[in-house]
Amino acid sequence: MQHLLWIAALSTMVIGHPLNKCSAPKPPAFFLAGDSTTALDGGWGNGLLAPLISPAWGVNIGKSGATTASFEAGGYWANVTKHLQDNVAKFDCYVTISFGHNDQKETSGVTFDQYQANLIRFANEVKSLGGIPLLTSSLTRRVFPSGQDHNATDSLHDQRLAAIAAAKATGSTVIDLNEASLKYVNAIGKTASWEYNWGDDKTDTTHLNPRGEVVFGHMVADLIIRAKPDLGSWFTPNETLSTAIWNNLPA
Repeated sequence: MQHLLWIAALSTMVIGHPLNKCSAPKPPAFFLAGDSTTALDGGWGNGLLAPLISPAWGVNIGKSGATTASFEAGGYWANVTKHLQDNVAKFDCYVTISFGHNDQKETSGVTFDQYQANLIRFANEVKSLGGIPLLTSSLTRRVFPSGQDHNATDSLHDQRLAAIAAAKATGSTVIDLNEASLKYVNAIGKTASWEYNWGDDKTDTTHLNPRGEVVFGHMVADLIIRAKPDLGSWFTPNETLSTAIWNNLPA
């Protein structure tokens, strides 16, 4: 009888160990889908990825000039889903989905209803592949009406609501960058916020210079960590920058 009990105990130990190992959390991987305000050279994307702590990692697949439709037609969305399929077994795969700057243009060929539907479809496809969609509302433009240096134009209001609605429709997380960035630039004002503008003359109020990439990439990271606290350990902290951003100070 004692011999049988010993065998049963040994079997439990052998079977139990792999179960514990399998339940260990996987490191995250981030795949960024979006337009130029996410992409290399002008977007926040690399500012989000740079502080990741290995083995966490990510790829910025943002495309300058992209709408939800052209991003898919150009094969960039297929690149996102290929990264998901290739990595979901070993990583918790997060996909930021951030479009609107180009979809809203009259020349885009994308109606608002199509844009909304594309966001929902992208999020559902990420979920179907085992990933985690992060519907990320668009970075605000830093455009201030004359004489209103603390009242930036809310030019992406409807696109923000579309991202929120897509998140609700798909049971996904919304990362409300539009709200956070608009509040921030209004608080610090036109002069300070234009320090993040792209170009030597700093007149491009849509895209970000290298410092802007860091600041708004960090803003996105903080927003993600607020929504998904367990991810905090995978980002190198920068308390100085976080304190400045969330206390409405130029960073």
